[in-house]
Amino acid sequence: MTEAVRQERREKAKKSSWWWPAGVLASSMAGAAAVVAFRGCWHSKMSWPVGVQGCSYQVCLNCGAMRLFDEQTFSAYGPFRNDLNQLRAWQNSEHREPSPEAMGSARR
Repeated sequence: MTEAVRQERREKAKKSSWWWPAGVLASSMAGAAAVVAFRGCWHSKMSWPVGVQGCSYQVCLNCGAMRLFDEQTFSAYGPFRNDLNQLRAWQNSEHREPSPEAMGSARR
């Protein structure tokens, strides 16, 4: 082979090896973006419980979605919503089973 052909092959090899990591990075970022777009927020970072208007709730620190919170059992329950009035309507529609502690205090 001539020296010019060898030099051309070396340059092509350098370019292709440079693009390989960038291509993998771009495809992995696109995959992560697709998962977030289809799944949405994972609600992994929740605030400390907040009490307002006679009910307690937690707020997702990533997206702002709220979820009701039971102070008796110290646990969250119900759906995630962005409107507190929707959460209160859900709570008032008797979807929630009362906690055992609340049942015990109501019987006395």
